[in-house]
Amino acid sequence: MRILRPVIVICVLLTQWSCTNISNGEQASGATASVDIVKDTSKFINVILMIGDGMGLTQITAGWIAKGDALNLERCPVIGLMKTNSSDNFITDSAAGATAFATGKKTYNGAIGVDPDKAALTTILEIAEKNGIATGLVATCSITHATPASFIAHQPSRLLDEAIAADFLKTDIDVFIGGGKKFFEFRSDGENLLELLQENGYTVADGAEEIDMVKSGKLAGFIADEHPAKISDGRGDLLSFSSLKAIELLNLNDKGFFLMIEGSQIDWGGHANDSEYIVDEMLDFDNAVGKVLDFAEKDGNTLVIITADHETGGYAINAADEDGNIEGAFTTDYHTAVMVPVFAYGPGAEAFAGVYHNTAIFNKMMAAFSMKTP
Repeated sequence: MRILRPVIVICVLLTQWSCTNISNGEQASGATASVDIVKDTSKFINVILMIGDGMGLTQITAGWIAKGDALNLERCPVIGLMKTNSSDNFITDSAAGATAFATGKKTYNGAIGVDPDKAALTTILEIAEKNGIATGLVATCSITHATPASFIAHQPSRLLDEAIAADFLKTDIDVFIGGGKKFFEFRSDGENLLELLQENGYTVADGAEEIDMVKSGKLAGFIADEHPAKISDGRGDLLSFSSLKAIELLNLNDKGFFLMIEGSQIDWGGHANDSEYIVDEMLDFDNAVGKVLDFAEKDGNTLVIITADHETGGYAINAADEDGNIEGAFTTDYHTAVMVPVFAYGPGAEAFAGVYHNTAIFNKMMAAFSMKTP
């Protein structure tokens, strides 16, 4: 008797990627600052974008090994892979990466909310504001640093912290919490932007205790004069605390909210080629992920996206043990071109499966909000 055995066929699809146009069909330019947005008001949801700066698969794996248990981000049922290149370089920086998330356009490294011709691009934060959606930014770096800045500012260089701070006064952002107070207060132009923020209706709070006292209205919360300390130097749970405070305030808006939360210093551990630094910041970020997912689970109407702008360090794990000790190795002290994972939870999460460019994050968030350009 002839026995029929099942045959498993694995198909591998190779997609051509032209190196002469590394944006791979994504339009790198084309300012959209004057576009009016049409909102479908049939439903309102919240979108929380969590960015682990520099967080590649190895950083995630190191966090899992060190924790000795599942990470919170493993609660997400949908996972995708994202290509991170900027408009003219396979290796992006945080400014170009965040601008792609914020605007749906690729641009040059160092650009803050502008296209390759340095023309302003409308960000999802600005679009949300025009549609009555509450908005917020949280970071464990200066709030004027590349990632948060790219959602709210329009500057040719990420190094222009004072100009980026001034751009905060040109929006109606509801909540921002991070470092960088000095770029608002002690400026080379003599302006005190903290006073202007207060005149514009913000409560300006300095430190966690003052931030915690704010129960409604617009908040400008500062947790450091420049960059907050790293977690191992006593920063504490400021990321989780700040994330929950932002959610508390933004959730008062009955039209939903957009919130970007950055675990900024995973990246800095990669630049320092320091495994312990990476693990500490990775676990701190994952703790914040857990708090956010707890809220989303109870709320039932919140989409959470967790990803990275790029991987940093060419990080590898050469050895590890059951006690959580890791022997790390690095190929560089800068970023790499490898794809990074995307985790999604909540309504619309299924859209984040697959392989796509960083610009698709913007388009998928816009679709989740039912916002479209006419």
